[in-house]
Amino acid sequence: MATDRKPEFFKGATLKVAIIGCGYVGLPLALRFAEAGHKVVGFDTDPEKVRLLNAGKSYIEHIQQTKIQQYVNSRHFHATTDFTKLKEADAIIICVPTPLNEYREPDLSYVETTVKSIQPHLQKGQLVVLESTTYPGTTEELVLPILEKSGLRCPIAAGPENENVPGDFFLAFSPEREDPGNKQFGLAQIPKVVGGVNPPSGRAAQALYAQVVAKVIPVSSTRAAEMTKLLENIFRCVNIALVNELKMLCLRMGVDVWEVIEAASSKPFGFMPFYPGPGLGGHCIPVDPFYLSWKAREYDFSTRFIELAGEVNIAMPYHVVDSVVAALNDHNKSLKGSKILILGVAYKKDVDDLRESPTLKIMEILQKRGADFDYNDPYFPHLHKMRHYDYSHMKSVPLNPQTLGNYDAVIIATDHSSYDYAAIVEGAKLVVDTRNATRRVVRHRERIVHC
Repeated sequence: MATDRKPEFFKGATLKVAIIGCGYVGLPLALRFAEAGHKVVGFDTDPEKVRLLNAGKSYIEHIQQTKIQQYVNSRHFHATTDFTKLKEADAIIICVPTPLNEYREPDLSYVETTVKSIQPHLQKGQLVVLESTTYPGTTEELVLPILEKSGLRCPIAAGPENENVPGDFFLAFSPEREDPGNKQFGLAQIPKVVGGVNPPSGRAAQALYAQVVAKVIPVSSTRAAEMTKLLENIFRCVNIALVNELKMLCLRMGVDVWEVIEAASSKPFGFMPFYPGPGLGGHCIPVDPFYLSWKAREYDFSTRFIELAGEVNIAMPYHVVDSVVAALNDHNKSLKGSKILILGVAYKKDVDDLRESPTLKIMEILQKRGADFDYNDPYFPHLHKMRHYDYSHMKSVPLNPQTLGNYDAVIIATDHSSYDYAAIVEGAKLVVDTRNATRRVVRHRERIVHC
């Protein structure tokens, strides 16, 4: 491994790139580097994922199996559980989860464990990039000290006089911007924000990512890059909380919030539409605000606006269940003992992604309140044990007129495109619609409750 490697090295035609974490973020990134002609190794602690990848198979709905097969066959990509092979890489990119713990505090155990796995194999001249969403300071305060236990150094720039101080390795942060199922903006089209712990590290990461994305946005530090990711998702979180709160007010006032949003969207400036729902899902938006609010306490700063938005969004699954209770009550039924069918467990339409799905919380609340429930989701024939939930005994039930008629209420939690909403309303006794999915249904509108 080269000891005097310059940042420009990472503009090289063929690099050896290691991607740690072959999930919704890491696998698309690995395939993009392979597509650009680099030799890519995907590292994962799950032997089954590694087996499937090396067999050219996909376990993520929107990632084509043919693409994995293509790069496995061309020897541009393979997967492994053997972390000793990290020493052969030019660049190591970390794409592991950063969830919250039960107290809604950052859980960086996956990042810490991964960095500790890298440290014994770290080589001079390597570039290490963290992509996992986290609070500002993680790269400098957590990742760097662990890597430097190898005996190698990567000095943090402190003023213009030190901006080009060489290090033994390069270290940067570049937030993932993956949006599963987004057919308009793929990884290659989304600009990449990059910040290094020092300018040489920043330039090395810019050179690397410039080969696989259309545009690289350099920022002055890893902290700036880390904060950029949080701003992007907190912006969405706050605005979703706003429309969720307005939805609840509009329900009391007898105003259609969806009509209001559509009308407001006609303004060609100064307005961006956001839409209400049963709660937040996905890895980023439900999690990121709490990362920043937790870190802010270190500086004696209360992020009241962000925390309020989080409270509003966390309350939405409870609002959904309360709406079901009210709707059943109008039919002289109680929630306890009622049979409920939930449509959609994925956190958003047309993806096989359960991360932080609000449906899981709705299921938990229904269970605690004594309801008998099933689910249907074309992307999840069965459920598995998750970090905070265990519905591994459940399987997706068939969706047909006979099935629908057996339930006291049907909750539309995820508005998958494959659902025939007219047929759902036709067959159901009562439909609680959290996504405005039934807006075009004409018949039996008296059965529909919007919440």
